Amino acid sequence: VQLQASGGGLAQAGGSLRLSCAASGRTFSSYAMGWFRQAPGKEREFVAAISWSGGSTYYADSVKGRFTISRDNAKNTVYLQMNSLKPEDTAVYYCAAGPLARRAYEYDYWGQGTLVTVSS
Repeated sequence: VQLQASGGGLAQAGGSLRLSCAASGRTFSSYAMGWFRQAPGKEREFVAAISWSGGSTYYADSVKGRFTISRDNAKNTVYLQMNSLKPEDTAVYYCAAGPLARRAYEYDYWGQGTLVTVSS
């Protein structure tokens, strides 16, 4: 599975962005998908995950209620809708495919990352 993340950019605090992660390969629907982020000088951290069917979702406490993960298996794409953005959301965001998990090392495939910058 190859993953291509897009949709990052500059947003003001309180604004919104939607990230997309397009997957190649016919097995996309068999993988759970996750979003992680890494801010400068910090470790990569879990943001959200969604099961292969979309029936189960998990969020980091820091984004719960503001971010929504979803997927469209017909389009081989997973999304991360980010609302009420805060400056501390500034990071490179990565999508990943693998088992439904919160730990980065459990994922098998990674996209290249897309930069999100939130100004105050």
